Amino acid sequence: MKFFGEMTFAFVLLIGLAVIIAFFVLCVLLIKALVRYIKSKDVREEKAVIKKSLGEVLKQHREECKMTQEFVAEAIGVSRQAVSKWENGGSLR
Repeated sequence: MKFFGEMTFAFVLLIGLAVIIAFFVLCVLLIKALVRYIKSKDVREEKAVIKKSLGEVLKQHREECKMTQEFVAEAIGVSRQAVSKWENGGSLR
């Protein structure tokens, strides 16, 4: 009977040690992720500056291809007003 008591104690001790090690590893990974996030501040700010809306991209490509709003609208089967709303951000659909 004493053997099983010692075995149970050893098992509980081993599980406790495993939990402590897992917690430590998790903390280390969390700290590494936070450091990486903090160091990426410049990149995140740059992306925010150059980020364009879908409407801005649509208009830029349409103008580069020398297409009118009417031509684009006919090609995709919508009204010219719909294309205009997309480009000006007046519609979210």
